[in-house]
Amino acid sequence: MERLEAVLQFDLRKKNVRGLNDYLHKRLNGATRVRVLNPDGAHSIAVGVDAAVKIDIEGHAGYYAAGMNKQAAVTIHGNAGPGVAEGMSSGRVHVKGFASVAAGAAAHGGMLVIDGDASLRCGISMKGIDIVVGGSVGDYSAFMAQAGRIVVCGDAGDALGDSLYEAVIYVRGSVKSFGADAHEEPMKPEDYAAVEKLLFDANIKCKAKDFRRVASMRSLYNWNADANQEY
Repeated sequence: MERLEAVLQFDLRKKNVRGLNDYLHKRLNGATRVRVLNPDGAHSIAVGVDAAVKIDIEGHAGYYAAGMNKQAAVTIHGNAGPGVAEGMSSGRVHVKGFASVAAGAAAHGGMLVIDGDASLRCGISMKGIDIVVGGSVGDYSAFMAQAGRIVVCGDAGDALGDSLYEAVIYVRGSVKSFGADAHEEPMKPEDYAAVEKLLFDANIKCKAKDFRRVASMRSLYNWNADANQEY
């Protein structure tokens, strides 16, 4: 670790992830910027941070980067492995490249921005996070999503929004198929306003008028004995 121009630098070729996370959890002492060098796909970088600190990961990150984030602004200057920003409750995580499976899984709040594509199950079981994807999302994205919003600037794969609850998905491109209980609904003025704000916050240059709204039909909310277990 060395201090350069008030930016704390950790080189993960010289110091392990446990040491970095221990510092972020216990010994920031008012530091507001941390730069992580040579991440080289290491897992669990900047997990469980609960401080208003800006963290730049200068390269690709492995599993669960910025998981359980609270308050921090984490930027990954590369791609992210499975579970990026999993369980996040506040703050901001920005992936400059692509994200692997389960991005933003079970996250309660904050904002996740992915400049490229996101793989399968983006936003699975999300509970309040806002996710903006500059590219496309894979199959089963927003599976069992309970609350929050996803903006997809590209296309969506199979079973989008399967078993969706109160989360809302905005899609600009094509949808290969909708999951159980998900369907397209008319956009309202408040939807256009929400998409415009989310795109602005994510610094992604798309037009809100090009998006469609996907939400739950709510037919799965109560068991229907007459459905013969078919929905």
